[in-house]
Amino acid sequence: METADEDILAAALEHGTTVLHANASTMTNSDSCHDWTGDGHEEQPFVTDKKENDLSGYERNLYLYHEETEEGRPRVATLVSSLANYSATVQAPTDPDSTDKPKSSPKLGTLAGVYFPCMQNIFGVILFIRMTWIIGTAGVIQGFCIITMCCTCTMLTAISMSAIATNGVVPAGGPYFMISRNLGPEFGGAIGLLFFIGTTFAASMYIVGGIEILVNYIAPQIALFGDPAKDPEVLYNNLRLYGTALLFIMGVVVYIGVKPVSKAAPLVLLCVILSIISIYVGIGLNWNGSDKLWMCLLGNRLLSQEHSGNCTKEEGSALWNLYCKYQDELVEGVTTLGANLTSRVVKCDPYFLSHNTSLVPGIRGLASGVFIENLGAWHLSDGQVVARTMNPVDIETLDQPTYNQVLADISTSFTLLVGIYFPSVTGIMAGCNRSGDLADAQRSIPIGTICAILTTSFVYISAVFLFGASFDGLLMRDKFGTSVGGSLVVANLAWPNEWVILIGSFMATTGAGLQSLISAPRLLYAISKDNLVPMLNPFSVLSASGEPTRALMLTLAICQFGVLLGNVDILAPLLSMFFLMLYGFINLACALQTLLRTPNWRPRFKYYHWSLSFIGASLCVAVMFMSSWLYALIAIALATIIYKYIEYRGAEKEWGDGISGLALSAARFSLLRLEEGPPHIKNWRPQILTLCKMNAYHTPKQRKLLALASQLKAGKGLAVASSILQGDVALCAEEAVTAKQNLRKAMDDEKVKGFANVLVAKDVGQGIVHLIQTTGLGGLKPNTVIFGWPNEWRQSMEEDRSWRVFVDAIHATAANKMALVVPKGIASFPESNEKIYGHIDVWWVVHDGGLLMLLPFLLRQHRTWRHCKMRLFTVAQLEDNSIQMKKDLKTSLYNLRIDAEVEVVEMMDSDISAYTYERTLVMEQRNQMLKEMQLNKRESSGVSAEVGEVQAVVDQHRHNVKVRFQDETAVQHQPEAESVKEVKVEQSAESAAAVTPSGDALPASDNSAQKNAVVIPTVSVEAPPPSPTSSERVEQQRPTPVAKSKKETLQEPDADNVRRMHTAVKLNEVIVQRSHDAQLVVLNLPSPPKQTRQSGGSNYMEFLEVLTEGLDRVLMVKGCGREVVTIYS
Repeated sequence: METADEDILAAALEHGTTVLHANASTMTNSDSCHDWTGDGHEEQPFVTDKKENDLSGYERNLYLYHEETEEGRPRVATLVSSLANYSATVQAPTDPDSTDKPKSSPKLGTLAGVYFPCMQNIFGVILFIRMTWIIGTAGVIQGFCIITMCCTCTMLTAISMSAIATNGVVPAGGPYFMISRNLGPEFGGAIGLLFFIGTTFAASMYIVGGIEILVNYIAPQIALFGDPAKDPEVLYNNLRLYGTALLFIMGVVVYIGVKPVSKAAPLVLLCVILSIISIYVGIGLNWNGSDKLWMCLLGNRLLSQEHSGNCTKEEGSALWNLYCKYQDELVEGVTTLGANLTSRVVKCDPYFLSHNTSLVPGIRGLASGVFIENLGAWHLSDGQVVARTMNPVDIETLDQPTYNQVLADISTSFTLLVGIYFPSVTGIMAGCNRSGDLADAQRSIPIGTICAILTTSFVYISAVFLFGASFDGLLMRDKFGTSVGGSLVVANLAWPNEWVILIGSFMATTGAGLQSLISAPRLLYAISKDNLVPMLNPFSVLSASGEPTRALMLTLAICQFGVLLGNVDILAPLLSMFFLMLYGFINLACALQTLLRTPNWRPRFKYYHWSLSFIGASLCVAVMFMSSWLYALIAIALATIIYKYIEYRGAEKEWGDGISGLALSAARFSLLRLEEGPPHIKNWRPQILTLCKMNAYHTPKQRKLLALASQLKAGKGLAVASSILQGDVALCAEEAVTAKQNLRKAMDDEKVKGFANVLVAKDVGQGIVHLIQTTGLGGLKPNTVIFGWPNEWRQSMEEDRSWRVFVDAIHATAANKMALVVPKGIASFPESNEKIYGHIDVWWVVHDGGLLMLLPFLLRQHRTWRHCKMRLFTVAQLEDNSIQMKKDLKTSLYNLRIDAEVEVVEMMDSDISAYTYERTLVMEQRNQMLKEMQLNKRESSGVSAEVGEVQAVVDQHRHNVKVRFQDETAVQHQPEAESVKEVKVEQSAESAAAVTPSGDALPASDNSAQKNAVVIPTVSVEAPPPSPTSSERVEQQRPTPVAKSKKETLQEPDADNVRRMHTAVKLNEVIVQRSHDAQLVVLNLPSPPKQTRQSGGSNYMEFLEVLTEGLDRVLMVKGCGREVVTIYS
């Protein structure tokens, strides 16, 4: 009863009904196993089990979706929880045996997480050691343009970055993640690696800048190799030496961990902010200038404080002793005791003699009006003198000694200053890099980054006007401050003294260097973890403490190379290229996603527009080439090399990037353009659809069909490989996926670049017709079909009827105006890595639009057939002028730019041979016997004569039909040279004798009866000799007469069939005679008969067999009904 009750409930639930008024007697036996609640009355009509109270809410209330849960789909609550608690930080390895719970890091807000880190990274070495020099050299106007342009570039980039960063979670890797996930792995890997190099060189620049502050201004006594103020090379060598030592110390600090750096970051930022405040205070206190800082001028030339003394020209002063020298000269006409008299003469520098000295204040104050003097630019060349005017007399040394005059150590220009200044506005990615540590990243990143850029931009732009209105232009153009005793220029403004600036600037440079050394290894770790560049895979390993130690070692090695350059002015333009490329691609990614309007593009930051991103990207490119066209080309070349390398290695990543969306949009646009009309003859190329047959393991049975398609793909057309799986689509879904994967792998092995497709159909023939009709999209549809020759069509005439599938495929291609290529003997075709030498013979029987000549030309573009020569044969009849025909053919080939030997073959009229007549007769006999066999089969099945119904029954009872081959006594006195066999088809309503592969008959059942036996003579005729006479062929092939019953009486062969067989035999004789040594024979594929009766299709197959007998490799071609070659350019 229990089982019955459960069946009742199951049936009720299955049919959507409710079990009402349950019978108490039905439940009696089940009470011992179940405690049921509900009595089935109206008050409680449902019969329920108390165990349901123990079920979860999902099992009780959402059981309708139970199948989805079993398939592994997560519950909504679980999915939402995982998304809400997603961590974008790099997770350190944990000890599985540890009982301590991992501590969650505190989430940071906008100020601590984004604003202050960006401020610390933006305010760097350039502000303190190069800002005054840039303003003094470029002037206030050009300086304002430089700073505004660079700040605008970073602001537009920050807007684009905010849009991307608020379009989802940005994991570790920050900018690299943005580029790679929005522009694809190739762009992401290339730009990510360049950004890694740029960040590493930024650390080098900060280290070199910090050592410059240390050696020049804080502790000049530690300088080695000489006086840095006199020889710049001495300074650069000191920077290299002490920079290496500082890099080692900073590397050890980073290796220990990021915690000390993170704890020291607020202190460093505080020092930077106090330094900037002290500058503003100092400018205000020196409103009317300062009398503490004086510069010595000789005429208009600026002099170094060393050897200047009290800046006077008096004899015996320091300047007089430097510029004037005593020399002994002969006094003409005066001698003393026979010796020439000499006099002591003073020789002074001409410029010194003609100009006076003067003392001018270095800080003139806001009230002095010096702002007007500093508006213009003062660009100098290397070796020119820093002077108050740009007159050649003042700035050119004219091969005279320079003494203690202040010289320009580098040739400057507006573009060079852009490259040197730009690193001072980088660092806007600091907040994005910490997205995993932020409490609300999608709110903090835009606000913090943009506010940091606005703050720093205000400081920089205000510095242009305040420095230009406070400093004398000569002092600002003195890069190292030698005119004021080698002090840092901007430090002279500081309040209360210069040490505030010196300590603050040194702390700022070292802090920024540490930040770069921390972020660069993590960036390299993120790139290597994505497995884009295989050689970087060793750097995707974390240490036990969760630090990318291996990546840190590589970072330190690259950073050391930058330190050895030893010059901030060289490093700054170099790393500007890498940052500018990153910023440009961030803008490009935002513009691309906005224009494509992908559904996933839903940033929370709304204040962006594609035009702003486009302007930002254009501005980045412009600044790159303005800074240094050579460095820009080098950076672009490096990015291109890395891009092509990642593309070559095959970045098997699908990140839904914008480049894929752009490709889709471009493909859509192109398809719509192609839909406007058929392609021009000059643009025609074979768009190949290759139909592959699968074996039992769902792998391509004839892989050389794909090799042939690859060899024809020298035309760079579309390639689609398709296959048919017979069955139901709902039951064969997994097999179809497996078959498609195997087909895709076979295409990759044969180097066929295209698409794979597998169609599941209940009928193979209909499936092929559907593929021919529906494959492709718009104007990008296949126009050429490659279809393998059915080698076993004779054996399968009654089984799977492969010949009928073949004929139907030819009809379908013709109806769809597609070309058809049928390779016969595909097993002997060469592989794509082989090389063939010899001839490709083209037999041009009928015109097909030129495809017959185009395909051999395309084959010869491939390395397999490149060494083959083309021979073109055409057939002339008796009424044709063979000589003129050959001349015209050569002219046509010349105009078509096709190289080939031409030969015209004359086919004289001849009578139909007995061989042709006999072979046609045997072919028709076989077809007649098969037709009678099918009629007998229908009668034995006891069904009506309706064709459709009969065919259905025949297919259903096909296993009742058995065939036995007999080679004995069916034909008497048969010659050995003649291979004639009889096929005896026996049918029984109940059973029949079966045949094993070896030919032995299996015993039939006792009640089996044999009836309706039909003898079908078949002939297996070998290819005839090249040119036998008719009498010889009749003697060789004529069979001995056989006594025939009335039913077996043979009819006369059809006249059309005899003529077709005659054409096949004669053409085959000529082709075998002329092309027996050819590597490939290409000839026209005759059209099949339009009638659908069985004899028409099988006769057609027999004609093709006769036409190609004795040929190893044959390519039968049928045109698409239009011209595909032209003589015009």
